[in-house]
Amino acid sequence: MRSINATRFWISAAHRSHAPQSRSRQGLVSRFWNPAQGRSGHLLDDQSAATGPRQVPLYGILRLLGMFVALTLPLVAQQGAEQAAQKTVPKAASPPAAQAALPPGYAGLDTCAGCHGEIAKAFATSPHNLVETDKRHGFAGRACESCHGPGEAHADSADPSKISNPLNLAATAADRLCLTCHLNTSTHVGRLQSSHAKDQVPCTTCHKVHANGGADLVLRTPAAINQQCAGCHISVWAQFQRPNHHKLPEGAMSCVDCHNPHGSIQPAMTQTFGANEPGCLNCHGDKRGPFTFEHGPVRFEGCATCHEPHGSANARMLTRQDVRFVCLECHANLPTANTSGTIGVVPPSFHDLRTPQFQNCTVCHQKIHGSYVDRDLLK
Repeated sequence: MRSINATRFWISAAHRSHAPQSRSRQGLVSRFWNPAQGRSGHLLDDQSAATGPRQVPLYGILRLLGMFVALTLPLVAQQGAEQAAQKTVPKAASPPAAQAALPPGYAGLDTCAGCHGEIAKAFATSPHNLVETDKRHGFAGRACESCHGPGEAHADSADPSKISNPLNLAATAADRLCLTCHLNTSTHVGRLQSSHAKDQVPCTTCHKVHANGGADLVLRTPAAINQQCAGCHISVWAQFQRPNHHKLPEGAMSCVDCHNPHGSIQPAMTQTFGANEPGCLNCHGDKRGPFTFEHGPVRFEGCATCHEPHGSANARMLTRQDVRFVCLECHANLPTANTSGTIGVVPPSFHDLRTPQFQNCTVCHQKIHGSYVDRDLLK
């Protein structure tokens, strides 16, 4: 009986929908609501309004709406899940396609990261990550194996002997591996002309690719560079403990300020200035010249003929404790030039070494690096 009344209610409501829109909200409420029923009022249709109180409970309509919502929500949720599945299916199929594109024997970067997660995370911020991102290198998706070689066998067995470790290679093999990318670059790094290469010191001795999260690939601070060089050059570092030295122990300079570890045209792999002049002139530019009257060793032999660059007992960092002994190595009363490196005998005849004024040569020869006006370098 209630379902019949509810049907007649909706039919009568459809007829009333053609009523003028100017009918007030209060009129509509009073048409469908019987105030006499109190808070549990009933909706009335047209027939009940004319013949008597034939009423439909309000909670019956609410139950119908609840059933409708309960039936439609699962359908909507199922449809949304199907659409999401259709969108994700192509993305899930892409990794196998990428793995299939790898050459035989290669495992791929993602496989390496499965075990070496911390190294892979640090590698993403390393300069060597260019091997992965730049397709010109030909190792996209397998950057790890550009240095370590094919790693599929190692990934399947977890056997360290089935993967190449550059740290364990011979010096020539390690250098050849690095030069695969660094050969003939615009810096000296691509031309190993140094004693490091001659003495079988590989690149991996100084450049730690994965150590300290990749931060030790190229050391930048003077203190770190000096500590690394002192690890091998112990005797040279001991010279810096002399009273007069360049300010390396204080951290104001580093070894690479004067030396190029990858090679140089100068002796001892020293840096150059102005293409082919000694690197000392980078700081001591006032000694460069050109001078009208030059001092031969400055032009042809270099600063180290008279100076000890690492440290000396002399305040001017000379190779001898007194300046006269340095000068007498060349300026001696000898029939020929002294090339043995020993101290000469006596200076020219009018220089009496017993007189104090002749015991310090620079008292008179003040412009010993070169002069513009005097051939004897007196001024």
